[in-house]
Amino acid sequence: MTNMNDRRDAFESKFAHDEELKFKATARRNKLLGLWAAEKLGKTGEAADAYAKEVIAADFEEAGDNDVFRKVRRDFDAAGVDQSDHQIRRTMDELLVVAAEQISNG
Repeated sequence: MTNMNDRRDAFESKFAHDEELKFKATARRNKLLGLWAAEKLGKTGEAADAYAKEVIAADFEEAGDNDVFRKVRRDFDAAGVDQSDHQIRRTMDELLVVAAEQISNG
């Protein structure tokens, strides 16, 4: 019985750890996406950092990535930035890989 409890505890611990890493990678991706979008919007310095924080905050509106995508899409449309939906989503995917690598490399 102890072995089963140990296995269950190990599985739960690994699941919690993996979820934490996923959360951190997504938050880092959102920051990187915000900085990328800020550059496209012509923002630099503190304005770019503030915009990246807005993108991070947008992720708390609903589950998934659609809230972040909509924020960037809406801001690009308002500023006349020419980026397709595919380009934005591809950049989100690419930056998630970069963020995960940054997290695992410390």
